[in-house]
Amino acid sequence: MAPWLLLYTIVFFFSWCSSPSLCDPRISEAGLYCGTTRAPLKANFIPSFIKEMENLSQLVTDHNWGTHSVNISGSIPIYGFAQCFHDLSHTDCLLCYAASRTRLPRCLPSLSARIYLDGCFLRYDNYSFYSERTDPARDAVNCSSRRGAAGGGVERLRLERSVGKVLDGVAVKAVAKGGGFAVGGGEGVYALAQCWKTVSNEGCRDCLRKAVKEVRGCLPNREGRALNAGCYLRYSTEKFYNEKGGESDSQHGSLKRGAIIAAVLAAAAVILLTFSVSYAAFTKLSKIKKGNKNLDQISPSMRKSSFNYKYETLEKATDYFNSSRKIGQGGAGSVFKGVLPNGKVVAVKRLIFNNRQWVDEFFNEVNLISGIEHKNLVKLLGCSIEGPESLLVYEYLPKKSLDQFLFERKKNEILNWKQRFNIILGTAEGLSYLHEGYKIRIIHRDIKSSNVLLDENLIPKIADFGLARCFGADKSHLSTGIAGTLGYMAPEYLTRGQLTDKADVYSFGVLLLEIVGGRMNNIFREDSGSLLQTVWKLYQSNTLIEAVDSCLGDDFPATEASRVIQIGLLCTQASASMRPTMTQVVHMLSNSNIDVPVPNQPPFLNTGNLDSDSSIKSYSTNSFVSNALKKIGVSHSYSESESSGSHNSYEPSRSEEAIIQA
Repeated sequence: MAPWLLLYTIVFFFSWCSSPSLCDPRISEAGLYCGTTRAPLKANFIPSFIKEMENLSQLVTDHNWGTHSVNISGSIPIYGFAQCFHDLSHTDCLLCYAASRTRLPRCLPSLSARIYLDGCFLRYDNYSFYSERTDPARDAVNCSSRRGAAGGGVERLRLERSVGKVLDGVAVKAVAKGGGFAVGGGEGVYALAQCWKTVSNEGCRDCLRKAVKEVRGCLPNREGRALNAGCYLRYSTEKFYNEKGGESDSQHGSLKRGAIIAAVLAAAAVILLTFSVSYAAFTKLSKIKKGNKNLDQISPSMRKSSFNYKYETLEKATDYFNSSRKIGQGGAGSVFKGVLPNGKVVAVKRLIFNNRQWVDEFFNEVNLISGIEHKNLVKLLGCSIEGPESLLVYEYLPKKSLDQFLFERKKNEILNWKQRFNIILGTAEGLSYLHEGYKIRIIHRDIKSSNVLLDENLIPKIADFGLARCFGADKSHLSTGIAGTLGYMAPEYLTRGQLTDKADVYSFGVLLLEIVGGRMNNIFREDSGSLLQTVWKLYQSNTLIEAVDSCLGDDFPATEASRVIQIGLLCTQASASMRPTMTQVVHMLSNSNIDVPVPNQPPFLNTGNLDSDSSIKSYSTNSFVSNALKKIGVSHSYSESESSGSHNSYEPSRSEEAIIQA
C-alpha cells in the first residue's frame, strides 16, 4: 500500500466516524498496561506479534471475539485475546478492535500488554492467561470524568445511593444471565458490566464483585471504570451504551462499508508496524527453521505413552497455568504445581525459548536424565513437545528448594545439624551417582542451593539438568562454553573453560560451606570478606566451629562440624587435581574413622594480605570474577544490600547466572 493511500484511509476513517449519527465504536482509551519485561533483541518477537494480531483480526471479524496463540520456533510464544462488548454492533466492534490494534504496539517490545477501550479489550502475553479473573498487581480503576464530581450534601448522597444500586444490579444480572454481560440504569445513573468469554461464570461473579467494590471508590465522580483481568465495569451519569445488542447496522450505516474500512485500517496498522521494525529482525526468520531439527530428532523417542504427556492434560492439571499454582521462577521459564487426572501431584516446568540455546537445554535435559533414577535426583516423569510450548514434568517436592531454608530472612523452619548433615550427604551421593554410578558420566555444572530440592522428609534431590554434559571415560576434560552460577564455578573452568567432574566437586564444596554456615557465598562482608575467606581464616586459627550457623547455637557436635567444614575446604581447593572425587567425599562423610587430608588454600584469596583487614577487599572473590569475566568478554553488575549489615552483594544477571557463553 502506497504511503499516500495509507494516510488517505486513516483520514477518511476518522472523518467518517466524526458524526455520532453514523458511528460510535466507543474507542476512548480507558487504560493501557505495558509489561515491564522486554523481549530479547534476538527473540524474533515482533514478527510473532504481527502474526498474532492478524489471526485475532480474523476471529474478531467472524465472531466479535477470539483467542489465539503463536509459537514460532526459536521465538517467545504469544497468547492473544480480543473481545468487543456485547452491545456494540458488528461494524462498531471491528472499528473498536482496529483502534485498539493501532495503539497496543506502543508497548512493544514488552512481553505483555493489555488495552481497555470503552467498547473492546485486547491483550497479549507470553503465557496462557485466558482463565484469569483478577490480577492484584495490574487490575486498575479509572475515575476520570469530563462531567466532574457531584456536589456536596443531598446530591452526593443521592449519586452514591444510585451508583451502588445500579452497579449491584448489572453485576448480578450479568452472572444470572450466564452471558457475562448486562446494562442497566436508574435515577440518572447508567452502568455496563462485561466479563470475558474465557472466564467461567464463577470467575465472572468474583471479578465483578471486586470491580463493584473498587469502582465505588471513584465516587463522588460522575463516572468510573474498573479494569480487571477478567472483566470491565463502568458507571456514568450519561448514557453511553446501546440498549440492544446492535445486531442491526441500520443506525450505523452499511455493515459492508464499515467492515471494509476496519479491515483496511487493520492492514494499515500492520504495515506501519512492519516499517517500524528493523529489516534485520525479519532476516532472522530463516534461522528459526533450524530449531525444528531438534524436534524431528527427539519426537520419535518421546512419543511413548508412558513419557509423552498431552499439552491439554498438563494445561488442565495446572488450572491453565494459574498464577496461584506457580511454585518457582527461573530464567528459562516457570514451574507450576499440577494435579493429573489420576490425582498424582506433579511439578510442570513451563519453558520459554528465546533462542536456540534454550531449545538445546530442553532436549539436553530430556535426553540425559529421562532414564536416571536415584533417591537424590529429581525424577523426570515426562514431557510435552507438541503443544504451543515445551513442558517438562517432574515429581513434586513440597518443601521446594534448599535456599529458602538457608537464606530467607523470615525462616519458618530452621534446619538442625542432623538435617543439614543429611542434606550434605544426600547431595554428595547424588553427585557421586552422576559421576561414577550411572552408565555414563554426567557433569551437572550448576550445583547450588536453589537447585537442591527437598521432599516432605527433607531428603535432598538435585534438580535442573539443563546445563549438564556427558563426559566420556576416555577424556581428561571437556573444552566448552562457560555455564553456571558465579561464585560456584571452579577457577580452572571459569578462566579456561576446562570442564571435569572436579568442577562439580568445587561447587559442592561451596554449597557445603553455605549449608553449615547459613550464609551465601556470593555475599562479601567488609569485616570478614567472602565465605571462603572467612572459613579459611577460621581454619588457620583452629576455630572452625565459629563458621557454623549462629542459628544453631551450641546444639551441634563440634568435632563432626569441624570435620565436615574441612571436607568442604578440600572440595574448594584451587587445584582440581587436589580435590577429592565425590565418591571419596561420600566415604569421608559416612565414615568418621577415615582421616580427612589437610586442605590447601582455596582460590580467590590474597595470601600476603589475609591478616590485613584493610586489604581483604582488594583480592576478593568478586574481584577475581571481575577479572576473569573481562578475559572472556562478559560484564556483570553489583548492587548494595542492607539486609544483614553493611556489605556488598553480587547478583548475577540471567546471562551470567545460567549461560555465560565464552
